Amino acid sequence: MDILPQLILNSIIAGAIYTMVALGFNLIYGTVKFFDLGYGALTAVGGYAVFYFSKMLGLPVLLAVLLGVLIAGLVGFLAEKLVYVKLRQKKASGMVLLVAALGIFTMIQAIIAIFFTSQFQTLSVNAGDQRVFDIFGGVITEIQAIILVTGFVIMLVLAWVLKKTRFGKAVRAISDDEEVSKVVGINTTKIIGKVFFIGSAIAGLAGILVGFDTGIEPTMGMSLLLKGVIASIIGGIGNIYGGVLGAFFLGFIENFGIWKISGEWKDAIAFTVLLVFLIWRPEGILKK
Repeated sequence: MDILPQLILNSIIAGAIYTMVALGFNLIYGTVKFFDLGYGALTAVGGYAVFYFSKMLGLPVLLAVLLGVLIAGLVGFLAEKLVYVKLRQKKASGMVLLVAALGIFTMIQAIIAIFFTSQFQTLSVNAGDQRVFDIFGGVITEIQAIILVTGFVIMLVLAWVLKKTRFGKAVRAISDDEEVSKVVGINTTKIIGKVFFIGSAIAGLAGILVGFDTGIEPTMGMSLLLKGVIASIIGGIGNIYGGVLGAFFLGFIENFGIWKISGEWKDAIAFTVLLVFLIWRPEGILKK
């Protein structure tokens, strides 16, 4: 079988996963201007919430997914209200916020490991029951097709919300200048709280879909976070469309880069591309 169609499909699937992570991260970063490392752990929160509700309590899968997305959003919202907003009010530096975010990431990861152990888990009831589609000689599973469609739907919805709604205009105003936004009457604390909830819910959904595709573990958030951040920087951090473009660019570079070599080189390829962009085009493919 010709491997090229499968490589293309694998690249598209990886790009769709990175898209979801990058979209939520870009939304939060574009609004508050700091790297929320705790965002990565929320992918695991979503995945393990579905594992608990569907496999341990026996709730319907769709209901478990909705609860998982909601819980991930609430955890991110609480992190903003209990930690980040207090630090911003005290005019904390970006480094202090970064360390606080790292602490939240570590705490969430540890709590998940305590309650669910560090053992690898799967969300699919029976992976063999998934439908498989043959596309031009390449194979894609049903959940991978869902990941692809979901990534594009989230992109379109976010783009519409940011352009056409009052909430989106407020988010863009805060992104441009938070102090001026306060002066013109925008409740920045409330808007930023909503941004954290939406971005965190997207992270939770990404973790859930990855869990159905490959499985979950407490440390899954770091890998997804790094790929989402790299995709955001490559595409243009703070730019919704740039995040999507960067995600698919990274997916293709990674998968075609390991065509003739070991798959262990995938992360090295991703970080090499990141360094190239940071040195020669730090603003990314598309500017904010």
